[in-house]
Amino acid sequence: MTLLTSIDLFAGAGGLSCGLTAEGFQVNAAVEIDPVSAKSYSLNHQSTNVIVDDIRRVTDSQLLKQAGLAPGELDLLTGCPPCQAFSTLRTRRRKQQLNDPSKELIIEMLRLVRSIRPRAVIVENVPGLADDQHFTNFRLGLKKAGYQSTYAVLNASDFGVPQRRKRLILVALKGSEIPSSWSSYHCERRTVRDAIGHLAPAGISGDILHDIPEKRTPAMMTRIKATPKNGGSRLDISPELQCACHTRIDGFKDVYGRMAWDDVSPTITSGCNNPSRGRFLHPEENRAITLREAALLQTFPLAYQFCLDRGKEHVASQIGNAFPPDMIRPIARIISRELSG
Repeated sequence: MTLLTSIDLFAGAGGLSCGLTAEGFQVNAAVEIDPVSAKSYSLNHQSTNVIVDDIRRVTDSQLLKQAGLAPGELDLLTGCPPCQAFSTLRTRRRKQQLNDPSKELIIEMLRLVRSIRPRAVIVENVPGLADDQHFTNFRLGLKKAGYQSTYAVLNASDFGVPQRRKRLILVALKGSEIPSSWSSYHCERRTVRDAIGHLAPAGISGDILHDIPEKRTPAMMTRIKATPKNGGSRLDISPELQCACHTRIDGFKDVYGRMAWDDVSPTITSGCNNPSRGRFLHPEENRAITLREAALLQTFPLAYQFCLDRGKEHVASQIGNAFPPDMIRPIARIISRELSG
């Protein structure tokens, strides 16, 4: 059986490619600008040719050569352009200019679509992308190139990912429309317990991503220990144990909160190993979730490797910025049927 071919742009550590390969796609080539993330990618996708470069410098001929394909032969082109510029949170905080040059990267993807001429396209990003003119221009460009496109904002928890994570997914087919069922998929919900409840104790497991130690001040450990197990919040502890900044400013409620065993986790972000960045405390143990637990909540396989060359914070960023592999799988399955029919 001939495998369907794909190319993964903005590949990161390989979450989207992981889901595609699980559904029988062959990822011929990938592009990733960050060399450490690209190293993580290559550790797990050894047969994929990875171009470590800025996509603005990558040409269609270079990419097709690495993929071993000619224009019009590629089955699927995927891309998850950097999403920070489209984040509503960052816009509210005014930390990102509205004319951020990174927004142009989705148009770079359109450039490659026009020249490579894949049979199908998938784009993933934050929901805020839908309100941006760059996205409108991207869809218009697809239409002019002969593609029918549709998009939806979907929650990863509906796809078997044990996490609340809303993402915009665009699917396009050249010359035909994809069945509406791609965006209405629902499966049985998986919980935090389902994802990480089976792991050996952190620190003595033999898995480096599960064993990296934490360093907390005595005062912080007192706060963590006082936080009720299984879903407790910093609001549940006595005022004298609260951080001074939390008593002055009633800000983000989830920081220093615990996950709940029988619920999905909050969105796994680039700060997923830091309880000051969200509800990232273990449901029961007095610690933040480990990098391995974060990866499992993103639905990476247990044996998936991440390069530690730039430390644990960079690994947390690789994990948090990834597209959950299990979220792409039902969509890839439908596209595979359409392309093979």
